[in-house]
Amino acid sequence: MNAMVIDDFGDTDVFEHREIEKPSPGPTEVLVRVRASSVNPVDCKIRQAGSWAGISPPAVIGYDISGVVEAVGETVTDFDVGDEVFYTPEIFGEQGSYTEYHAADESIVARKPESLSHAEAAALPLAGATAWEAVVTRGDVTAGKTVLIHGAGGVGSHAVQIAATAGAQVIATASPKTVEQTENLGATRAIDYEAENFINVIESEFDGSVDLVFDTVGGETLVESTEITKPHGQMVTILEPEGAWGTAYQKNLGVQMLFLERARRPLDALRRLVDRGQLDPVIDSVLSLEEVAEAHDMVEGGGLTGKVVLDVVGS
Repeated sequence: MNAMVIDDFGDTDVFEHREIEKPSPGPTEVLVRVRASSVNPVDCKIRQAGSWAGISPPAVIGYDISGVVEAVGETVTDFDVGDEVFYTPEIFGEQGSYTEYHAADESIVARKPESLSHAEAAALPLAGATAWEAVVTRGDVTAGKTVLIHGAGGVGSHAVQIAATAGAQVIATASPKTVEQTENLGATRAIDYEAENFINVIESEFDGSVDLVFDTVGGETLVESTEITKPHGQMVTILEPEGAWGTAYQKNLGVQMLFLERARRPLDALRRLVDRGQLDPVIDSVLSLEEVAEAHDMVEGGGLTGKVVLDVVGS
């Protein structure tokens, strides 16, 4: 089968088009004909130096899939050949999604939203499930709460929609290019992080405090946000936080680091939101699988308005 393989860790020139062996599904696995994938920041980190994830070149990386079940293992009960599915593959030591076929345990696979194309569905699994886990599972967001989301990119743009659908008042920091888009997705206020200070905005426009902070930016952003988080509020980050945490201690804040555990549950939740018209994948560009190096350059360069999707077979 065709695949884009990294022959070493490094820059985007490490990708090579190769023929590799087609996998066979294990007893609890489904074999999926990959129709589309997408590129996440973690893909770039693993391409650069992914030994921490148990990756050893030559290897296939990539962590979003939308496709069609081609075969099932002998104990699989939830899927049949021909089912349209989407999921985010396991990272540690496993084959990724930049290829024509992928085998995965049925427990992490979900039925694709019927209203989406494969290219659209491939933008959702990793970013959307991360957003769901941060906002709903960890953040326990409900109607009437105020949520600050740092970064309205791949994960943040989905978090904005999920929090708004829950009835929360959503504030999000965004690039100048995506301020209007972020408000169209459901944010009460999108803050241009180049021109405005988020603390000043919240103090002047939102009574000075929020119930939940979700950080997708990193650095000292989260610790700076302790100033405007309510006592006993929640903070969730997908990156390692930096800085001094005295204020978080004094205000009894809950601070959680989130690394997405692969499971069907959040994907089923995303499908329901999509099919109700409450969640849309946010896509910047669609490229072919052979253009994966260019896709990585785009993600690393920043300034995107959504996910970069890889069309594997002309989805």
